[in-house]
Amino acid sequence: MSPKSWGKLAILAVVMVAIVSVIAFKKTGTPSATPIISETTAEEHGATGVPRLLELGSNECRPCQMMQPILADLRKEYPGKLQVDYIDIWKDGSLRKTQSLLQQYGVKAIPAQIFFDAKGTVVFRHVGFYPKDDILAKFKELGISQ
Repeated sequence: MSPKSWGKLAILAVVMVAIVSVIAFKKTGTPSATPIISETTAEEHGATGVPRLLELGSNECRPCQMMQPILADLRKEYPGKLQVDYIDIWKDGSLRKTQSLLQQYGVKAIPAQIFFDAKGTVVFRHVGFYPKDDILAKFKELGISQ
């Protein structure tokens, strides 16, 4: 089997694990139709002039839901100093689009937080729930002031 085929199989396996995880963590009842923070699209990445935190997640994923108030707080507390974006990878229900987003950002599990410096360079990645104090400490550790 070629390395390219293994890559495709790996992406498919990651997507399947993510789907099973969402089902396992799905909260009873319907999630809010409006996310706590605004969403961005994959095309809206790159240099922003300020440090950026991008989260890829799903409104159906419990750890992702737990992250939304933290991201909303960061957005509220650091306007103009820190850009906080969120992409719901399953918003349109398209497996092809989900695979494309995961591949574009090199994400294997959600929630995934990607830290960018002001020039748009990825400086750190984290997967899973990430407390607010740890996020702020990571930016400080990286020498990036908010």
